Amino acid sequence: MLTTVIKHKALQLGYLACGIIPADIFREYTRSLDERVKSFPESRELYEPLYDLACQPEEAKSIIVCTQRYNRCKVPDSLSGLIGKVYLFDGRVSYSDEYRTEAEFEMFLKILGINILKCDIPVRLAAAKAGLGKFGRNNFIYDEEHGSYVWIDAWVTDKELDYDAVREITLLPACNEDCKKCIKSCPTKALRGSLSMDRCKCITHLQFNKKDSLDENTGSQMGLWLYGCDACQDVCPLNKDKFTESEEFPLLEEFEEYLRLEHILEMDEDTYINIIYPRFWYAGKDGLWLWKRNVLRIMINSGEKMYHSMIKKCCSHADSRIRETAQRGCNKLGI
Repeated sequence: MLTTVIKHKALQLGYLACGIIPADIFREYTRSLDERVKSFPESRELYEPLYDLACQPEEAKSIIVCTQRYNRCKVPDSLSGLIGKVYLFDGRVSYSDEYRTEAEFEMFLKILGINILKCDIPVRLAAAKAGLGKFGRNNFIYDEEHGSYVWIDAWVTDKELDYDAVREITLLPACNEDCKKCIKSCPTKALRGSLSMDRCKCITHLQFNKKDSLDENTGSQMGLWLYGCDACQDVCPLNKDKFTESEEFPLLEEFEEYLRLEHILEMDEDTYINIIYPRFWYAGKDGLWLWKRNVLRIMINSGEKMYHSMIKKCCSHADSRIRETAQRGCNKLGI
């Protein structure tokens, strides 16, 4: 049976689990987006493009979903609380084991004659529907053994396959509604209720939003996060003791020096484009100024006197956006 062969290969390559479901299951995703747009009209522009994820091409028949874990890697002390773990151990990095696993599995599917369609889907919902995990109230998918520290790969194909039972209940029964630690921990209050989020207030969006400048209050709420945020996952009781930290992620130790706050503030465009951008790409090729702005925000929020001279120096920076952040910081700190 083809489905059995596919699942066996996925596990053989190192995936935690593999599920196969029909491609026409995402009506509830559209309903969920409708609810979020209604609840957070200020985020409408960010949610509207996501509707396309629920609209699969006519030839789409099946979705193959696999999960990997990233909780086995060590978090460098200098990057802990600075960069979100999923970005430190990004399975899309071409020299990672996770990337190789995905590439080998894709090649295996092609050898079997399975055509992979070029389209995106809501992978968290696909994983939940395939029974590979369930949602926590912070919107992350949880695996019983590895918590929310799972990476999801998914492929849409035009081939009909034998399907797993599509799960109707996708919320973790162990996620206690009275807990709400994830919601309470959200620094910018993007999480305002169970399975809901105001996307324009999410720290990851704010860090790389090129359209609007950060007001002082929002900048203060973002704390010391430079790239991503783990606040809601770190406080979750279901994630307790789930990070084993027994292995080194390739080349991460070598990246540490480049990710020092002082180094980023002095970084030139060539270093950014050739070293930082290929590894951490959300800010875009022209995003070095955003990194510098975020570094200044962290230095200001830290209150550390050792950063005062660097903040003051940036008050005369050639980029007006950097100057504005630095000047606001000087006023706040009284320097």
